[in-house]
Amino acid sequence: MKKFGLLIAGGIAAIVLLANLAPMLALAISLVILYYSYKGFMKTDSTGMKVFWAIAGIIALCASASNLPAVLGAVAAYILYVVYKKWNNKEKTAFKETSDPFTNFERQWAEMKKNQ
Repeated sequence: MKKFGLLIAGGIAAIVLLANLAPMLALAISLVILYYSYKGFMKTDSTGMKVFWAIAGIIALCASASNLPAVLGAVAAYILYVVYKKWNNKEKTAFKETSDPFTNFERQWAEMKKNQ
């Protein structure tokens, strides 16, 4: 039943990721343009170039803000990663410590023989 839940969650996350792939790409491009316009604005001394870089930065900022729902795609990618990790996680059986002194003695005796 746990695998079925992971399959459903992974399927939904994959669909959301595929639906938001183009907006995620547009968000990445607009953020790169915003970064370079900021760097260009800080480097230049000319007033005309500062105005140009400021306008380019404002346009890139508006484009980034319009693609903000693409963050859902990033969240879906993270959920898909978590589902993948949980799917490949092996079930570990935990040994239950008993309070029976004879069982503990036998286990310790076997460990001592193994270490010699």
